[in-house]
Amino acid sequence: VQLQASGGGLVQAGESLRLSCTVSGRTLNNYIMGWFRQAPGKEREFVAAVTWSSGHTYYADSVNDRFTIARDSAKNTVSLQMNSLKPEDTAVYYCAARYGTIYSSASGYDFWGQGTQVTVSS
Repeated sequence: VQLQASGGGLVQAGESLRLSCTVSGRTLNNYIMGWFRQAPGKEREFVAAVTWSSGHTYYADSVNDRFTIARDSAKNTVSLQMNSLKPEDTAVYYCAARYGTIYSSASGYDFWGQGTQVTVSS
């Protein structure tokens, strides 16, 4: 599975940003797609995940009600719509994939994109 993330940038607090991850390489019916983020000096943390087959979603408490993850089977993409951004959302965001069930630890994901920087100014 190859993953290519895009859409990062610099925004002000309260604004929105949409990340996209293009997926290629194999059929994804039994895969989970996730977004993680890593701020300087911190561990990589779970943000959101979606099951490719059913579209079931799961979010970290810190982004629930602000972020929305979705998959587009026709375009083979996974998006992360981020609203009401806060300075603490500043990080490099990664898309990832794993086979099986939803999992919120980075160690459980087998495939990773290259990361895209999101910076939120106050």
